[in-house]
Amino acid sequence: MTDNSNTVQAERARSRIAMAWDSDVAHSFRRSPVALLSSTVVLLLVLSAVFAPLIAPHDPFNPATLNLMNGFTPPGEANMFTGDSFLLGTDDQGRDVFSTILYGLRISLFVGFAAVALALVIGVTLGLIAGYVGGLTETIIMRVADVQLTFPAILVAMLIFGIAKGITPPEYRDQMAIWVLILAIGLSDWVQFARVVRGATLVERSKEYVQAARLIGRSSFAIMLRHILPNVLSPVLVIATISLALAIIAEATLSFLGVGAPPTEPSLGTLIRIGQGFLFSGEWWILFFPALTLLALALSVNLLGDWLRDALNPRLR
Repeated sequence: MTDNSNTVQAERARSRIAMAWDSDVAHSFRRSPVALLSSTVVLLLVLSAVFAPLIAPHDPFNPATLNLMNGFTPPGEANMFTGDSFLLGTDDQGRDVFSTILYGLRISLFVGFAAVALALVIGVTLGLIAGYVGGLTETIIMRVADVQLTFPAILVAMLIFGIAKGITPPEYRDQMAIWVLILAIGLSDWVQFARVVRGATLVERSKEYVQAARLIGRSSFAIMLRHILPNVLSPVLVIATISLALAIIAEATLSFLGVGAPPTEPSLGTLIRIGQGFLFSGEWWILFFPALTLLALALSVNLLGDWLRDALNPRLR
């Protein structure tokens, strides 16, 4: 019996994989050079960040491994004092720029994914409640969203970051800086999720399957979670992909302004801020390579989100 059960489960798994491979989205992905290229770049950068300790030739944040004599070494050239050479050069402290980019990429991606996850949970929850419950609850939620939309997201994030950091005890501020940054970006980006989910929920709640669930006595929470939510996830996935690029840029902007990641855990934005101070003195590589990495990451995620939006749009199939 166990062998037969395993065989049936294996057949079902193969059937699901075959159906996914033959789906319209998979077919569109295979035929889109932009989707293939952007996903390859994103996957490469994510894997580089995840395996940074294995890939990076140096630990840029371990003072014991740094040599100030290696400072300002140009890319690919041997240092005139130590004879050491570095692929992308070094910064003012003798840190390998390639290694700092890999470690900074980890911070940027972690903040981006965590902030989008927070915004998604808040926005989807409030959007479902506003669309399904309606009435005064919907009015309050959507008016709060409208008020927040009148302010630029980066200003909202800076305000939240300043308030959260102000109430954090001074001895924990550097340790909590990344989490405060995630909170600030997440709370500034939930509105788009809420508005889209609320609109989709208004459409779904009047359909027959929702009416049937009400007739058999399902609770409102169960209807929203088990019936409506799976049918509003397609636009949420598109918004989440595009919001990831915006969250990464927002993190870089805040760090560039000096109110983001601490110097002990620099992100790509922090590295760009450091490199900007040496741009006009001739050490261009300290700014150029982190900025190029940020550009490649944000552009690739954005292009992937644009393709996903078109692939999931039934009117374009």
